[in-house]
Amino acid sequence: MRPLKHGYTNRTVSDGAVVEKTYVGPGAQLRCRRERALLTRLQGRLPVPPVQGTTGTALTLGFVAGVPGQELLAAGQPEAVLGSCGELLRSIHRSVPSVLPEEAPRAGKVLVHGDFGPNNVLLDPGTFEVTAVVDWEFAHFGDPVEDLAWCEWIVRTHHPGHRRALGHFFRAYGDQVPPWPARRAAMLARCEELRRFCDRWEPDGPGVRLWQGRAAATANWQE
Repeated sequence: MRPLKHGYTNRTVSDGAVVEKTYVGPGAQLRCRRERALLTRLQGRLPVPPVQGTTGTALTLGFVAGVPGQELLAAGQPEAVLGSCGELLRSIHRSVPSVLPEEAPRAGKVLVHGDFGPNNVLLDPGTFEVTAVVDWEFAHFGDPVEDLAWCEWIVRTHHPGHRRALGHFFRAYGDQVPPWPARRAAMLARCEELRRFCDRWEPDGPGVRLWQGRAAATANWQE
């Protein structure tokens, strides 16, 4: 087993046949249980990796071939990558509500991935077809702007040179795009959620300060 690139919160390793994801930090068991439930129920509905086994805080998943979207962005393919992300997100938001067993659907709410962006999308590098969307541990019912804004935040923060290509993402999504004030508010709300997550893990630690700084930078952005 070797560590996979681009892992952040959790420990993810693979031998090329399976992927083992071990959840760490606050709510590890809950996040593991939620992702297992989502992946099981989304099989055949969305491109997600198959669940092969589970323990209290770890999942064993079938390996899915594909290149992470952030690598293809870095390689200079922002229009194709973000277009595929937009089409995929539209499919996620139109999923049937029964896929999230722990929450009752609410009027006007959709299945929100909770950490959506090219960093959690695998694509075929030749066709840019999505082979898998991963990391569902923060999924919940919510407002579509949460995922739309967070994908935009990922691009603005980690791939600022491709900011102009975000138009391809929004057009591929197809539905009405929330105005900039609503998107920025959703970005700031997510930054605050992650700051609180880090504070539960290590009070006033480096993660807390990281997200405080990112929130401050986000608050100063203009459309």
